[in-house]
Amino acid sequence: MKLISWNVNGMRAAVSKGLMDWISTVQSDVLCFQETKAQPDQLDELPWPTGYHRYVYSAVKKGYSGTAVLSRQEPLRVWNGLGLEAHDQEGRVQNLEFEHFILVNVYTPNAQNGLARLDYRLSWDAAFLEHLCQLQAQKPVVFCGDLNVAHQEIDLARPKDNVNNPGFSPQERASFDRLVQAGFVDTFREFEKGSGHYSWWSYRAGARARNVGWRIDYFGISQALTPHLKSAFILPEVMGSDHCPVGVTLDLG
Repeated sequence: MKLISWNVNGMRAAVSKGLMDWISTVQSDVLCFQETKAQPDQLDELPWPTGYHRYVYSAVKKGYSGTAVLSRQEPLRVWNGLGLEAHDQEGRVQNLEFEHFILVNVYTPNAQNGLARLDYRLSWDAAFLEHLCQLQAQKPVVFCGDLNVAHQEIDLARPKDNVNNPGFSPQERASFDRLVQAGFVDTFREFEKGSGHYSWWSYRAGARARNVGWRIDYFGISQALTPHLKSAFILPEVMGSDHCPVGVTLDLG
């Protein structure tokens, strides 16, 4: 089973840059998108490839945030959010239960310049972790998306220049530590221990061409799924957003 996640930084903009052709060629069983920046009726109008069930969760605020999932297999059930009004206004979490696992598509809030939204971000992180743990008590979990944090120094090109910047503050990195401590596995690091592998690049100063980036997009899995994990990958050659897709393959028998 192949699963791919991508922060498209605007679904309609990504479509104009060839998203639908890419979906048709990549042949993924599940595709999770973040930052769709569109309402359901706007997404309904797009020329989606056939063969997928589509699930959309949009922010209350138009043109902001939002998530979507395409799945070849119809889930057993689908529901949105963390179940907390304070965190469920921005279309950031989708939950889909399949036979062998529960999939969580997430677009984590950014702490913003000057860490202006750090307190909210940390309360979100705590609520999200509790949500994952509650789901994991029912069935193994796969979560994916833009977590808006580079966990370790090897996860960004210039760690010393970014200490205390949003996405690399000690507090946000500690939140990721707690994910790992709770039994979730950063799938990419099961296969690749080195630096230089990123999923987001600033549009400024030719950062992508020079590979001055950050790895802030992840697939995490419950430890129980580790024996079924066959690969984890980043697709930096895929253009159309300031992020690139990331993915995993699972052999679930």
